[in-house]
Amino acid sequence: MKIFDLKSQYKEFGHIIDKKILKILSSGNYILGDNVREFEHLCKNYLNTKYTVSCNSGTDALVLSLRALGIKSGDEVITTPFTYFATAEAISLVGANPVFADINPHTFNINPKKIVKLISKKTKAVLSVNLFGQAAELDQINKICKNYSLKHIEDCAQSFGALFKNKQTGTYGDMGCFSFFPTKNLGCFGDGGLISVKSKKLYKLILKLRTHGGIKRNQHDLIGYNSRLDEIQAAILNVKINYVNSFIKKRKRIAEIYNKEIKNDRLILPFTHKHAQHSYNQFTIRVKNRKKLETYLNKRCIPFGIYYSKPIYSYNAYKSNGYKPLPMVEKISKQCLSIPIYPELPIKQAKNICKILNNYEG
Repeated sequence: MKIFDLKSQYKEFGHIIDKKILKILSSGNYILGDNVREFEHLCKNYLNTKYTVSCNSGTDALVLSLRALGIKSGDEVITTPFTYFATAEAISLVGANPVFADINPHTFNINPKKIVKLISKKTKAVLSVNLFGQAAELDQINKICKNYSLKHIEDCAQSFGALFKNKQTGTYGDMGCFSFFPTKNLGCFGDGGLISVKSKKLYKLILKLRTHGGIKRNQHDLIGYNSRLDEIQAAILNVKINYVNSFIKKRKRIAEIYNKEIKNDRLILPFTHKHAQHSYNQFTIRVKNRKKLETYLNKRCIPFGIYYSKPIYSYNAYKSNGYKPLPMVEKISKQCLSIPIYPELPIKQAKNICKILNNYEG
């Protein structure tokens, strides 16, 4: 058993994907071709958004979005420290300073009630994260941003297909940034990213930013990046996006089994916001003594993941900035543990995990 099994999914679609890859290799057209355009169109329709721009990775999606919104040196962006390092890293890469807000201990997402007190004259945006496949309280964050004339960027690296009030994540903020890393609900065979955009002006600007500052050869209107999704990854995603709802449905089925059959007071199961539809990129539980649970699971050959073992402000890259510890983040980062959840996980194995967790005595 594994925490995720990429080989199983390849066995299901490999014969289709192999043909598409060979066709691309023989075509000689590897960058920004028909497959990329098709994928952007499919994502636009799936997300029900005005514009989409593919790029090299979820990290680049964040950087390009921040640049497009004019976030620069000396600016501040409010975000969460309980997420992958890239969220804050992207803010720093454009010269701005991440300002960390505490989280909601139930959803693990940024707590809107903690945002307002952090707003200063330097604040230009809020970068929310829809962690583990659960939407943040996006309506409240939008309201705060509107009241204080701030931009709102959604980090949707783990939430493709997740909903909030029956609307896709990534379509609430000014920008939605997606990752297609292989372990995501919709993953390619390498790195890939996408930005959903509401404004035509910003859409055109991001098209330039992703390709050295221009949209055609020998056009360099600004300093940009080399951040293009290649044709092979786009072709893979074009196959898999047709099955993404099925993938999520299977993840939800496993989550239902976990929620129904895990009955152990020592474990806190994932909370789902009443307005959200969780896509379960991870199934993350809480336990007071995580080390004991880790030892217990290791002895019984049950794989698990720790996301995230410490807050971003605790890493060496940010230690000199003098960030103060945040109570909920400090608590949750020591308690979280994710158990296997992926579409191909056999139901029998999921039920076995439940039995083992039920026997955990702490």
